[in-house]
Amino acid sequence: MSESLKLPKYSIGVGDRFAHQASAQLRACIQAVEAGVEVVPVWNKSNREHNIIGSDPSETRCAADRAVSELHWTRPYFLDADLINLSTAERFLKPCDFFTIDVADWIGKPAEATRVEAFIGRHPELTGTVTIPGVEQTFESDAGFVRGVANRFLAAVEEAGSIYRYLEQHKGAENFIAEVSMDETESPQTPAELLVILAAIADERIPIQTIAPKFTGRFNKGVDYQGDLSRFSKEFADDIAVIEFAIERYGLPANLKLSVHSGSDKFSIYKPIHAALERFGAGVHLKTAGTTWLEELIGLAEAGGAGLGLAKEIYHEAWLHRDELTAPYTAVIDIAPSQLPAPQEVDGWSPEQFTSAIRHDQKNPQYNPSMRQLLHVGFKVAAKMGRRYLDMLREMEPVIAKNVTANLFERHIRPVFLGQ
Repeated sequence: MSESLKLPKYSIGVGDRFAHQASAQLRACIQAVEAGVEVVPVWNKSNREHNIIGSDPSETRCAADRAVSELHWTRPYFLDADLINLSTAERFLKPCDFFTIDVADWIGKPAEATRVEAFIGRHPELTGTVTIPGVEQTFESDAGFVRGVANRFLAAVEEAGSIYRYLEQHKGAENFIAEVSMDETESPQTPAELLVILAAIADERIPIQTIAPKFTGRFNKGVDYQGDLSRFSKEFADDIAVIEFAIERYGLPANLKLSVHSGSDKFSIYKPIHAALERFGAGVHLKTAGTTWLEELIGLAEAGGAGLGLAKEIYHEAWLHRDELTAPYTAVIDIAPSQLPAPQEVDGWSPEQFTSAIRHDQKNPQYNPSMRQLLHVGFKVAAKMGRRYLDMLREMEPVIAKNVTANLFERHIRPVFLGQ
């Protein structure tokens, strides 16, 4: 693979639902450089989000380019066609240079038996006792284990190969970064399974620079990690070791690193992530997605007056349409309906009460994770407001930008990349 487009060691996926916070997000990366670490921004937005909002990937490109120019950012930055497949890739070809290849619909579909057996035959090193430097225990494997993993993931990897070759044909291999997403599945992949997946990706000649496996525990939208922290810590470190082994064994790109999807606000795992990165000298891609949209709401409420009124109206509509809004996200949200305050109650709240409820401060007794999650998936309400919402973003820009920058730098970049 050409080195002309290479993802640096540390990167952060910054979702911007309405393409108004690019400068505020970039300021967080500038603060990181000033603090001694380069964390490059990757603006990510999925086809579904574009369709809900009625936007186009070219608008995200314009917003990113404008921020880079205005703030004189001279380091790399990228635009991610988030979770694309063959049916959605075309509209992203021109503006994007980072493609998260989504094969969720193919995970679990059995591959052709002859292909599975051929894969096992090509990889005798995956059976028997497998020793990975940096992993305490050895993996005991046999053809049955490899066959089982291949039956769950080989068809998905082959589809990823088809998508990659489509992108390569239309973009040129040197003009984009490829990520493969494997996190849309019911159970997490073990490090041993990840090794089999990486061998299959190498066979497909996909020069991925990041891979997003599914980790143990719950990665709900916009709230903290829920799960066995010690198990996650070991799994994350072992996955890094497996990647280093696969780079050497299968000739995958030397800068290949883990991507943490739904990584926004997973405060509990940030310390073990940093520890593992330090231990191995590894990189990571942290995808923060919809957190910026929540900071817009917090900024509007904090501004008071019309801004607070609009934030309350958005909650009111989200509450009324909560079943419709949450339906596509049932696997990644846990909302307790009894914890959602009635809109009539929220109507009487002060700016402090509203922001305390949805700002992710777990030490604040007023913090309400159910309300936060509902609003996280409720951006469709603001999208339907059209110019009214966007005009309010412009009017309240200073207070919103302050929240967006502080959230990215203080709550994400500082603990993950600086270990502070």
